[in-house]
Amino acid sequence: MRLPHGIILVAILALSACTERQGDLNLRNLGTPEAGPDEFSVLPGKPLEMPEQLASLPEPTPGGANLTDQNPLADGVAALGGRPGTLVAQGPSGADSALVQHVARNGVNGDIRMTLAAEDEEFRRRRSRLTQFRLFRDVDRYHEVYSGEMTDPAAELRRFRRLGVATPSAPPF
Repeated sequence: MRLPHGIILVAILALSACTERQGDLNLRNLGTPEAGPDEFSVLPGKPLEMPEQLASLPEPTPGGANLTDQNPLADGVAALGGRPGTLVAQGPSGADSALVQHVARNGVNGDIRMTLAAEDEEFRRRRSRLTQFRLFRDVDRYHEVYSGEMTDPAAELRRFRRLGVATPSAPPF
């Protein structure tokens, strides 16, 4: 008995929809990412050296940098004749201090990144309930899920112009 070509085609399409493609969709994947090490984030430490005087060693800082830690960006800056010390964040510049004081006038949440990450994970988990059973899982649904959270730049530009805010670098909409 021969199967019709339509049934064979549907079976092939159903099987191909079951595969998961990894790669550039991980950021926009609404499911839980697979746990595992990232082999590109592991850097071997620099060799240990004995200093001339032990008193010259810096005080240990929990969670801080270690003398044997690799810093490829700073090493690249130094190799090109720059000053690697300028890469270390030293707080806001003097020009931005008034802005920082104004923004922090009602207090600052020290763990805002962790709070936002947890809220975003919960949001994606709630939204993925409806989207995880689709036939084609590799469809990029990032904009679909976050559409209610996005700002329309053209509408915001028009709103600012109506308020009289100067927008010299914005395109003419």
